[in-house]
Formats: sequence, structure tokens, C-alpha cells
Amino acid sequence: MPVGVILLILIAVMIYFGLLQRVLDRMRITDSMAIIFIGAMVVGSFLPNIPLGSRMSINIGGGVIPIVIAIYLIATSDEDIEKLRSIIASIITGITVYIAGKVLPAEPGTMFIEPIIAFSILAGIIAYVFGRSRRGAFIAGILGITISDIISAFGVTGRTASTTIGGAGILDAVVISGVIAVGLCEIVGETGEKLKGGSWAVKKSKKESSQTNVMLKNKEPKEEGENDESSK
Repeated sequence: MPVGVILLILIAVMIYFGLLQRVLDRMRITDSMAIIFIGAMVVGSFLPNIPLGSRMSINIGGGVIPIVIAIYLIATSDEDIEKLRSIIASIITGITVYIAGKVLPAEPGTMFIEPIIAFSILAGIIAYVFGRSRRGAFIAGILGITISDIISAFGVTGRTASTTIGGAGILDAVVISGVIAVGLCEIVGETGEKLKGGSWAVKKSKKESSQTNVMLKNKEPKEEGENDESSK
């Protein structure tokens, strides 16, 4: 079973048990919507490819569904700047991964890790850097890999080759890239929130401590005066 499908199943299980609720909420994706996307990608990966002509075809799970998901998430984004940022980040990610595929060795065994995993990690990092938000990073992660595969299929000169968009491990790359992009956002975001929370807590503690000292100082003379009057 492909790595991408295994990851999708694991993610679906985590969503079912509520382990990814905060992540989905921050991406503004409901549980049912995420399960539908995951199911479509898993089922689509086992369906026949759709022929496009000129010796080209597209895989449903690794090509069609990621494009549909990305378009849907872009269209439903709240702000226009987030839509634009997601599109730009996806293009940058796709072009970078395509160039890396031409420069770096792409044959298995030529790198210390599988090339498809290396490109997925690269795509996830770039998607995080340019996507900024969790939603934008996820869009750039999955769409960037697909864009890279489309560029490879057509070639820089526009000449088509016998290939399948979304096939040959692209589903794995799409899933890994999206997971890494969102994971980096979560790690960096949570770390930043904790650091801010820590500094805020220290300031609040100091402020409360100073207020308490002031109250005690104001209270002591009053209590002494009251004791003097009672003794008289």
C-alpha cells in the first residue's frame, strides 16, 4: 500500500478520535469535510486514470482530488490577501520543486533518502514559508507538488511526454508535503504562543505583585490607627 494512502488512513483515524480538532478549526475545515477529502483521495488512487490525450493522463487520487481541494480552500478563504498568498505560494513551491527535480538526482538510491520524500519535505518547507497561515501552507503544499508534476508532464518547451499527472508516487508527495507544511505551522505557531504566553504571564505576575504590595502598604497605617483608637 502506498505511503500516502497509509498516512491518509492514519490522519482519518486521528480526526475520528478528535486528535486533530484544533488543527482543523484553525484551518477552518470541518471534520466531515476532511474525511470526505481523505476518502476521495484514497478511493481515487485506485481508480483508472483519466486520459487527457497526447499520451497524457491524470490520476484521480493524486491529481484531480488535490486540485479540487486546493481550489475549494482558496475559493472559501475569508480574505482576498490569503487567496492571493496561497496561489503565489503554490506557484513558487511548484517551480522550486520542479527545478530541484532537474538539479538533484531523482533516481532511487542516489540520495540518502527517497527522492520523492526529499522533494516532499522541500515542498512542505517552502509552502510553510510562503503560505504563512495553516490554510495557505496546506494549499501550497498539495497544489505545489501537483503544479510541479504538471510542469514536468508538459516540459518547459510545452512538449508533452507520455506521463500520468498525479501518478508514480505523487500522491505520497502531496500528502507528505501538506502534512509537513501544516506541521511546521503548528510547531512554530504553538512555540510562539507559548513564548508570548510566558512573557505575558511574567509581566502579569509582576504587575499583580506590585499591586499587592501597594495595597498592603496602604492598609498597614490604617490598621495601626485603628489599634491606637481602640486602646484609648
